[in-house]
Amino acid sequence: MSRAAVPGLPSPHPIGGQLPALYADDDFAQRFTAGLDTVLAPVFTTLDNLPSYFDPRLAPADFLPWLASWVGGIDDPRWPTALRREAVARAVELHRWRGTRRGLTEALRLVLGVSAEVSGDGGATWSRTAGADLPPPPADEVLIRVWPGREGEAYAVDADRVRALVRTLCPVHTVCRVEVLAGPPAGEGR
Repeated sequence: MSRAAVPGLPSPHPIGGQLPALYADDDFAQRFTAGLDTVLAPVFTTLDNLPSYFDPRLAPADFLPWLASWVGGIDDPRWPTALRREAVARAVELHRWRGTRRGLTEALRLVLGVSAEVSGDGGATWSRTAGADLPPPPADEVLIRVWPGREGEAYAVDADRVRALVRTLCPVHTVCRVEVLAGPPAGEGR
């Protein structure tokens, strides 16, 4: 999409009609200002629709990477436009949950369309009682099990993309292991 000269786009504020009466019948002045109208019409149109540029659900597709950079969202031009729009719209919400089980499962579902189960806490322990003995050390590994999340679709889990996304979303102090399953774990509902 281009916001440059758009053939046939009328200017909402033609300059020729705003000239003094002396130039109203001057052919050269009217043609000259009509050329300026052609250049300025897309600018007026963009400014008139400016709020739409800041809404990821309405913004032009070529504007989405810029919006994603504003909110630290993920934008991949290979994704369908609807998915790119949703990823940018939900970026702030996903940042709120970043580094948590919920954030990881939501990001995997949104970005890759897979369901996930996260177990383990990455080695975090605490005690509610001051001065008490430390609890036993937990497992320092986080296990992420993923499976196709969309029923009725021939959808395969791309393990490399899952691992790459997990690396970017897991806290740096944790060891994250990914298992790809054919379906939900036993006893797991969708």
